[in-house]
Amino acid sequence: MTSPDGWRRLHPLSPIVRGGRATIGVGILLFLSLLQGRRGSSNSYIELGIAGLVIVLGFVSWIVTRWRIDGDDLRIESGVLRRQSLRFPLSQVQAIDIVRPGLARIFGVAELRLRTGGSSGDTARLAYLASHEAEPLRARLLALAEGAREHEETPDPEAVIEEHVLTTVPTGRLIGSILISDVGIFAESVLAALIVTAVLSPAAAMGVVSAGAVWIFAVLTLVWRRFNQEYRLSLAEATDGLRVRSGLIALSAETIRPGRVQAVRMVEPLLWRALGWCRLEVDLAGKQRSKGEGQAERRPLRTVLPVGSRALAEELLERIVPDRPRVQSPPPRRTLLKSPLRYRMLAWGRSETCVATTSGRIRRVTVWAPLEKVQSLRRVQGPLQRRLQLATIHVDTAGHSVHAAIRDRDSAEADRALADLSELARAERRKKAR
Repeated sequence: MTSPDGWRRLHPLSPIVRGGRATIGVGILLFLSLLQGRRGSSNSYIELGIAGLVIVLGFVSWIVTRWRIDGDDLRIESGVLRRQSLRFPLSQVQAIDIVRPGLARIFGVAELRLRTGGSSGDTARLAYLASHEAEPLRARLLALAEGAREHEETPDPEAVIEEHVLTTVPTGRLIGSILISDVGIFAESVLAALIVTAVLSPAAAMGVVSAGAVWIFAVLTLVWRRFNQEYRLSLAEATDGLRVRSGLIALSAETIRPGRVQAVRMVEPLLWRALGWCRLEVDLAGKQRSKGEGQAERRPLRTVLPVGSRALAEELLERIVPDRPRVQSPPPRRTLLKSPLRYRMLAWGRSETCVATTSGRIRRVTVWAPLEKVQSLRRVQGPLQRRLQLATIHVDTAGHSVHAAIRDRDSAEADRALADLSELARAERRKKAR
């Protein structure tokens, strides 16, 4: 419902969905209280009063929250005693996501999440809207973020939906990759140890489970969370950017706008390399962990390929960083004295617009950073590096999770690289500013 001045409210069921587990707990409490009430229990009235208070507070939270599009900004107002009026510039939008947790799917609502850049890197959350309103509103906000004005005609949402699917991750391959990942192997080791202990000494097994219940639950949660988040992940190319959809219980639809990728990372664990598998992730500007988001939603990176072949990853890289360097040079031989385990994986290269670095001891990690996104370049030389006449160049971007480092290069080469990359980064920023 829209007021004459353009203010709109969230869906009336928003407090129920936002409550998540608390909503389920209140529902169980109400059910048990009603049963006890029939039996004449006095405590049931207290429990019903607590549940009623929670419902009233949720309703008050909904009634005092409103939002509207004000020119090129999204405004959200909330609060009773301390009124808050937040303004989010659409020109700084890094990505617009549509998230549907389990309860949201049941009640037919969805959350619209706008991640912005700038110094604050805040996240604007419209939680929750009717599901049929989320996609058209996302299309409208993207159009405004691209420079359109509110009075101009909004693009047809059906036209924006047209997209080309690049890849969909098979469920069997995802399960296999988790089983041979570091988290999966650790979980399997814990399970195997419990089974062996139970066979040899059942009493000792109960003690181990009781003492390590928290750690066991944490490991199983990590495995489940990864499977739930990356289940049937699909990557599609559309006019408004790359669209990533995934999820088993909680569905997520994310949009990565062109030019917003700060860095790209390819991860190749030891066991994955034997199968020719890799993982592709992108880092965006803006704060990734935001107040109000659940732990499962606080992902430091956007995964665009949870597991896939190297050839598929190269195909996706052509769309994300098409001007990346194709050849990387190894470090000098004396680096063996400093990093014997990492030596064979160390390499770096550059093009006119991008720098690439490779490192890792057990798992190989390759990072591509567009030079137009570089915020600073740092030359670091430790005591052992000075002894061996080596140096490391750190390439910093506005992202928070991916870091490119040209490790253990000859000092003269590091100095040349620092000068060249500084000049190329300045040239790219000037070109972008035109």
